[in-house]
Amino acid sequence: MADPRRFELDELVNRPGSYFNPQTEVLIVVDDSPELDAEIFNMEEFEGADWVLISDDVPVDEDRRDRLLETFQTRHAGEDFEADPDEEPEEYEEEVEELGRE
Repeated sequence: MADPRRFELDELVNRPGSYFNPQTEVLIVVDDSPELDAEIFNMEEFEGADWVLISDDVPVDEDRRDRLLETFQTRHAGEDFEADPDEEPEEYEEEVEELGRE
């Protein structure tokens, strides 16, 4: 049975929420509440599949984001989220040590 909390990219862009990719360490927030006047776009150019960069700024409350991530980590601390089979344990330990120095 598939894990109901795991999504492919094409699935999550149509479902509001916060998603994290452990391989790339990228957090995606999907919010379908904003509305823009469609008249500002020449719709023939966009064909419905393109995305438009609105701003390089991230409109996310960083404190709230951090609390959500901490809550998720606490809740799922004991779960085994498939470790990378190609990564040697020594490499992982070195990465953790480097993170502690930053």
